[in-house]
Amino acid sequence: MRGGVNATTGSDGRTLQNGWDYAWVLIGLLWLVSFLNAADRSIIIAVMPQIRDEFGLSRTELALLNSLFFWIYAVVAFLSGRMGDSVRRSRIIIYGLVFWSMATGLTALSTGLAMLLAFRGLVAVGEATYYPTATALISDWHRPKWRSRALSLHQTGVFAGAGLGALFAGFLADKFSWHVPFAIFAVIGIVHALVLWRYLRDSPMVTSQEAKGEPLGIVLGIPPAVMLCAVFFLANGASTGITVWAPTYVNESLKLNLAGSALVGSSTINIAGFLTVPLGGFLADWMANRTPIGRFHTLALGLTLAAVLLIPLTSMTTATGVGMILVATSFGKGLFDGCIYAAMHDVVPPHARATAVGAMTMIGFFGAGITPIFVAQASERFGLAAGMAALAVLYALAVVIILAMQPAIRRAVAANAAEADA
Repeated sequence: MRGGVNATTGSDGRTLQNGWDYAWVLIGLLWLVSFLNAADRSIIIAVMPQIRDEFGLSRTELALLNSLFFWIYAVVAFLSGRMGDSVRRSRIIIYGLVFWSMATGLTALSTGLAMLLAFRGLVAVGEATYYPTATALISDWHRPKWRSRALSLHQTGVFAGAGLGALFAGFLADKFSWHVPFAIFAVIGIVHALVLWRYLRDSPMVTSQEAKGEPLGIVLGIPPAVMLCAVFFLANGASTGITVWAPTYVNESLKLNLAGSALVGSSTINIAGFLTVPLGGFLADWMANRTPIGRFHTLALGLTLAAVLLIPLTSMTTATGVGMILVATSFGKGLFDGCIYAAMHDVVPPHARATAVGAMTMIGFFGAGITPIFVAQASERFGLAAGMAALAVLYALAVVIILAMQPAIRRAVAANAAEADA
């Protein structure tokens, strides 16, 4: 794949005629896509109580709506990641946005569980095309020195979208019905796709056509890359189990309306992530300049905090207390999210990065599909708070794996750096 240099760029392919560095313009363009990617999947979390009441769904059926999404997302992310190392990355992003926006709009027409599952699956297919390709495109444009910062700024869109998207969806559902937010976000996505068609550019760098080796084989041959897939499985599973059930827990236990439940149970998580992810990116870059595996140390630090700060959730009985715990544990998870993609790119060469992130996303979203069902089942016996707090064990296990793999991580980072310099 070779990215073309558009007429609006300078001879180096990076600088626009007005002096702007396109590498940072790219972050702005993709930030809104990241926002919509998270917002569109989060609508259903905010309106689950209304959907439950309208269609008479059980907790396990509600969990299945989210788990099916993550399982489909997992498979398609892997396939689209491999595609992102073979064809124009900009086109994958645009076509995916159009597809999932249309599927989001169609969700508003659902008349029962079967239709909800079908349209939820289509949203997953479209959304799964985005992150493996987008993170690879960002790394194409950004030098290693700034890579964590660039990727973490882009990642703030996830938390803004999930938090504001859920809050806005809850507000619209309270005022009108659960159908309305699906239609509104669909329109926004299609309009932004038109903007991307005009301005989104592939990197002028040469990638997979001149690279040697099958990308998947390269990824599987790098032990720390495989390790990151396992770590993402654990961390993403833990955070998703909390994110899916926290608004419903607040609604049922604290008797807040949908907007209030989204504010305490979703916006707190995502505001904390929004503020912390850039900090994680800056910290990771700072640590990487001092030790080759600095980004991996940041991953371990973030997950340690996430685990320790989640445990007190079971003792909180007020909205303020629950909100404080969700903010605290999300602070740690935000440090992790701020450098997870850059860490993968530290050990994987450019022509295999989309495939690597696709594989990591696939494994991580299988975990995300399992934990909501685990929490639903555990809640029947121990309560929702205990089910969510138990997920701290997954964070802790991920930390142990990272620390145990440090020698292999050092070798892989050094080998990747030497290949880049060759």
